[in-house]
Amino acid sequence: MYLRKLKRQKDGKTHLYWALVESYRTERGPRQRTVAYLGEMAESGRLSYQMAAEPRAHYQSDLFDEQNPHWVEVNVNGVRVEHVRDFGDVWLALNLIKRLGLDDFFQQLIPTGREKIPWAQLALVLIISRFCRPKSELYIAEHYYTHTALADLLGIPDENIYDNRLYRALDKLLPSKHALEIHLKQRLAQLFDINYDLLLYDVTSTYFEGQANRGYSRDHRPDCKQVCIALVVTKEGIPLGYEIFDGNRHDVTTMQDIVTSMEKRYGSADRIWVMDRGMVSDENVTFLKQQKRRFIIGTPKSLGLLSAAYQHQRLVRRTTMAGLYPPDRC
Repeated sequence: MYLRKLKRQKDGKTHLYWALVESYRTERGPRQRTVAYLGEMAESGRLSYQMAAEPRAHYQSDLFDEQNPHWVEVNVNGVRVEHVRDFGDVWLALNLIKRLGLDDFFQQLIPTGREKIPWAQLALVLIISRFCRPKSELYIAEHYYTHTALADLLGIPDENIYDNRLYRALDKLLPSKHALEIHLKQRLAQLFDINYDLLLYDVTSTYFEGQANRGYSRDHRPDCKQVCIALVVTKEGIPLGYEIFDGNRHDVTTMQDIVTSMEKRYGSADRIWVMDRGMVSDENVTFLKQQKRRFIIGTPKSLGLLSAAYQHQRLVRRTTMAGLYPPDRC
């Protein structure tokens, strides 16, 4: 059985209607006969009759085959999108995390206890949120997480993400800071063939509310308390390590701590340190020259921060190279 489209002329107009036709065989060949006239029908009605007219096997196909879909007409003008969630950026961030091996790193480093949500999973939430929308933990809990597909990607329902749980996750991550830096250094070296032979060091500051010291504000907010952030990056601009110092600490006093910390963590061979003139002092220059460290450091034109002996040594080198005086006469 099948549907046949029929045309009829009436009052100078063409009318379309449908008929249900059955095909059967006779001695003179196949013939067709009309079973019923169905009149004018919408598409959903035609599909329903066509499905009913299709031949079935001798067994009960409904018990074995999937049910045929039920077709309905939809008003596309009345369709609207609701509860939209961001997917692309958080999916990309999650795959970058897996490429760096951070998901396995956190699972091995942070032990699982009686917490409802594993701290390793919450660490992924914090990293992805910082990568896609660098806001506070309060903003992540109250706004950002519910507008993303992280609940589907990580399997953590929206109601299980709140600010206090994210703050406690940060406390769990802090003891793993050095191990995390070493892991990233090794993984990035494998992915991008980084040699870490040239290290750039500088200090910045940030202000906030809380218990801290006041100092020279690079943000022109001397009314606020602050902390100093010391950062070491590679020549490609990839962070290698950082430390937090009191807000009233001078930049020049942080250099030896950073160099010692980085060498203890990563070794001192084949490294060139690059710093601005804010790190220049007699003690720092002497420290850098120890153990045959190589460095490039900016100095003011007056060399006012360097000792007279060091200035004399520079003068000796310059005059000797120019051939003005032999070294033993200087």
